[in-house]
Amino acid sequence: MNKIFTFLIFTLGLCAQENSISFSLEEAITFALSNNKSALDSQNNVRLAELQKWETTSTGLPQINADISYNSWIQQQIILVPAIYLGGEPGDFSELAFGNEKTINSTLTITQKIFDGSYLVALQASKVYLSISKNALEKTNNELRKAVTAAYGNVLLTEENIKILDSNIRVIEKNIFELEKVYQNGMTELESIEQLQLTLSGLLSARNYNLILKELAYEMFNLTIGLKFNSDVNLTDSMKDLIDRIIINSPTIKKNTFENTTDFKIALNNLKSKELLLKLEKSKALPSLDAFINGTYIGNGNRFNFLDKSQKWFGASLFGINMSIPIFSSLGRSASTKKAKINVEKSQRDLLTTRQEIEIEIKRAENEFNFAQQNLQIKNQALSLARKIEQKNQIKFSEGISSSFELSQAQTQLYNAQKEYIEAMLDVLNKHISLDILLNPNTENK
Repeated sequence: MNKIFTFLIFTLGLCAQENSISFSLEEAITFALSNNKSALDSQNNVRLAELQKWETTSTGLPQINADISYNSWIQQQIILVPAIYLGGEPGDFSELAFGNEKTINSTLTITQKIFDGSYLVALQASKVYLSISKNALEKTNNELRKAVTAAYGNVLLTEENIKILDSNIRVIEKNIFELEKVYQNGMTELESIEQLQLTLSGLLSARNYNLILKELAYEMFNLTIGLKFNSDVNLTDSMKDLIDRIIINSPTIKKNTFENTTDFKIALNNLKSKELLLKLEKSKALPSLDAFINGTYIGNGNRFNFLDKSQKWFGASLFGINMSIPIFSSLGRSASTKKAKINVEKSQRDLLTTRQEIEIEIKRAENEFNFAQQNLQIKNQALSLARKIEQKNQIKFSEGISSSFELSQAQTQLYNAQKEYIEAMLDVLNKHISLDILLNPNTENK
C-alpha cells in the first residue's frame, strides 16, 4: 500500500511538472524497479512464464469440443441395385436414391489424458521455466539496485565537490582581497597575489567542469530510474547519511550464503532443466494413454423442418481408449538420451564451478568493502591533518611568516584531501551495495 501511495505521489509530480520530485536512495530504487525498461521487460517475462505454465497445465485437463454439421443434397447420389431385390426381372437394375436430402449432425466429445510421460515432464519444465524467469527478474533488479546506487552516489559526489570548491574559492578570494590591500601599502610583492590568483583559476576551472558533470550525473540518474532525462529531481539523502546507515547496518556473511545468490539459483535451475530434458527423452519410450467419450444426435428430412417439435432425432454415444506405443526409432531415441545425459553431467560441473566462483566473489566483495571502510578512515584522518596544516598556514600567512606559495600549496592539499575523502565515501557506498546484493539478492519485497 505504501509503494502504491509513493508511486501516486511521483505520478502527480510528473503531471504537474511544477515542483521537483524528491528521492531518497531507497525511494529511487523502488521507483526504478517499477519504471525502468529492463525491470518492466523482466516482469513481463515472468508474467509470460506464468501464462505458459497454465497453458501447459491445461493440456492435461479435460478437453470438450462440440461439432455441428448441416448437409443438404443439391442432387442426391443415385445407386444402381439389382432389380430382382425390388421384384424386377433378373439382370435388370433399378435406380435408387438413398437417404434424406437434408441432415443435421451434432456431436459433443470429451477427451482426457490418462498417461503421457511427455506431458508430465512438460509440466515440470514449465515450473522450472517460471523459476528461471524469476531468477532473471531478480538478477535484473539486483543490477538495477547497483546502477541506481552508483547514479545516486555520482550526483552526490558532484554536488559535494562543488560545495568543497565553493568553500575553497571563498577562502582564496578573501586571501586575495586582503593581500591586495597589503600590496597597495607596499608590504608585499605582486607575485604573491598572482600565486593565489593562479590557484583560484584552477579551482574555478574545476568548478565549471564539475557543474557539467553534475548536469550529466542528474541526467544519467533520471534515465536509470525511468524518468525523462531532463526531469527536475531532488535527492534527499546526503553522502554522510548513507555512510552512517551503512556503518550501522553492515552486511553479515552466514554459512552457505552462496545458496541464496542469484547466480547459484540460475545455475541450479539450468541443471534442473537439463535433467528434465533427459527425462523427456526417456519418456518418449513410454506409451501414452487417452480416453474419450462422445455423444451424437442426428436429424434427417427432405425439408428443413429441424426446428419443429415433430422432428425426430436419433442419438448415439461412444466411449473409447487410445494407446500409442513407441516400438522402434532406429536408435534415434537412444542417441537423444545420451546427448541429454552428457548435458546433465556438464550442468553438474557448471553448478560446482559456479558455487566455487560465488564463494570467491563473496570473499572478494567482503574484502573490498572492508578495505573501502578502512580507506575511508585513513582519508578522514588525512583530511583532518590537511585542515590543520591549512589553518596553520593561514595564520602564518596573515602574520607574514609564510608565503602565498606555501599557503596555496596547503590549500591545494586540503582540496585534494576533501576530494579524496568524498570519493572514498562513494567507494564505500558502491562496495556495500555489491556485497549486499550477493548476500541479500531477493528484491521482491523492496
